[in-house]
Amino acid sequence: MQSYLQYRSIKSCVDRHCTHISHSDASVDKPEKYILSCARRLEREPTDEPVNFKENDVYLVGWDGPDDPLNPKNFSFAKKIRTTLLVSLIAFVVTAASATDAPVLKQAAKDLHVSEVAESLATGSFLLGYAVGAVFAAPFSEALGRNLVYIVTLFLFGLFVMASALAPNFGAQVVLRFIAGFFGSTPLVCSGGSIADLWNQMEKTYAFPLYSITCFGGPIVGPVITSFIGVSHLTSWRWAEWMNVFMTILAWLIVFFFMPETFGPLLLKWKAAEIRKQTGQDHFKAEIEVSHRSLKARLKVAFTRPFLMALEPIIILMALYLTVLYIALFTFLNGYSFIFGDTYGLGQGLTNICFLGLEIGMLLAAFLVYPIWRITKRDLEKAHSEGRRSIDPEVRLWFGMLGGSISIPIGLFWMGWTDYASVSIWSPLVASVVLGYGIVCIFTSVYMYVIDSYEIYAASALTLVTFMRYTVAGGMTEVGIPFYKNMGTHWTLTIMACLTVLLAPLPYALYIWGKKIRSFSKYAVGDI
Repeated sequence: MQSYLQYRSIKSCVDRHCTHISHSDASVDKPEKYILSCARRLEREPTDEPVNFKENDVYLVGWDGPDDPLNPKNFSFAKKIRTTLLVSLIAFVVTAASATDAPVLKQAAKDLHVSEVAESLATGSFLLGYAVGAVFAAPFSEALGRNLVYIVTLFLFGLFVMASALAPNFGAQVVLRFIAGFFGSTPLVCSGGSIADLWNQMEKTYAFPLYSITCFGGPIVGPVITSFIGVSHLTSWRWAEWMNVFMTILAWLIVFFFMPETFGPLLLKWKAAEIRKQTGQDHFKAEIEVSHRSLKARLKVAFTRPFLMALEPIIILMALYLTVLYIALFTFLNGYSFIFGDTYGLGQGLTNICFLGLEIGMLLAAFLVYPIWRITKRDLEKAHSEGRRSIDPEVRLWFGMLGGSISIPIGLFWMGWTDYASVSIWSPLVASVVLGYGIVCIFTSVYMYVIDSYEIYAASALTLVTFMRYTVAGGMTEVGIPFYKNMGTHWTLTIMACLTVLLAPLPYALYIWGKKIRSFSKYAVGDI
């Protein structure tokens, strides 16, 4: 709906400007090709002098100046916040669905006549669907626009979640959950582009954490939403899926009516098409049309470039970091029953309420936004004084350096070695708060650093990061129950803590040597 209103606004704008254009046919012996800003041409004063179009002229359509209200970067602050929250809402709904099955694992396994380890594949297949779908999401959003892709994929996501709620057997459930995850992957890759469409470098310092805290809250709040469904005598385990369906319907309606299109090249394509329609001249083109990149070509790049970037040190290290965090996070879905349920005798419902500790920690990360905004502003002023137009991407690592990377091993060690019945339950709960703070700080740093480091190749870089972490996390959900059962909570959490200790220096190391590492890269930006 908002996209239609945007199109109407573009049509009205063209209506006003095209009254200043007259037509004439001019033939020349040697036609030349000119790439001009159509916006500047349309803004000239009205005159009786005709515009002479040559046979091969191409007039590149642009915005009507730097303050064009149709440009998403010039949306009002309130509209930008609202749009960012809508993207965050989509991410929250699809990521929450990855975890809502965990609280009803026992009941689902019993009803479908499989073991609990086998039933955990319902979560694993969903995450693998994320991994595969991420490869397709970016090129479709660049060809068709963000809004259409969000609306269509969210609708299909809800459809297959509903189908999994009605699944007659275990095999159908696993397959349908995989397809639901495939269509739910869109915001995991496209959200970075949506935020970049709206916000400049300084504004992203507070806009992206708004998204990341909401997005990461999905798999944490998901088990809380469905915590008591499994133990209730009034509902079956399938109501966990129906809860996802209801949330998806609500989110889809909100997005359909209130989500604007933010992909600037597509809006300019609409503008160019309207100019051609009203002037009868085919010389007016948008940049996305001049580039002649078809959807097929974009898909070819999407299938190849992310894996060509697999040797990039920055991408590999950041993907490894997020993969370890996701292993910890998604094995918690089954591990909390051992950490809190078995140790403290909590019931199935209360055990899943304990996930709120992680969410509280994630919300605490919001207090870092203002001091990091001050640091970013200082570095941007310094960059301008040195004649550079932008800050170094390493500034984005402050979220990880201000306690983020250290908090993760501290939280895991703390939780692991105070998880005794003789120790108050508040000890591992507080440890989960520390852990949640660290997880969202690292997630925010990784995404912002990769986006700023690879700019035009950021979509491919994020695709690889997403593919790697969800592929591994999807597989690890299968070993979560045997791992906690055979190793015990103390050593399972210790092993994960040791892995994060090895990765804890990474934000600091990249802050010092990241610029040098980028200088050897074929894809990363240099001095900007």
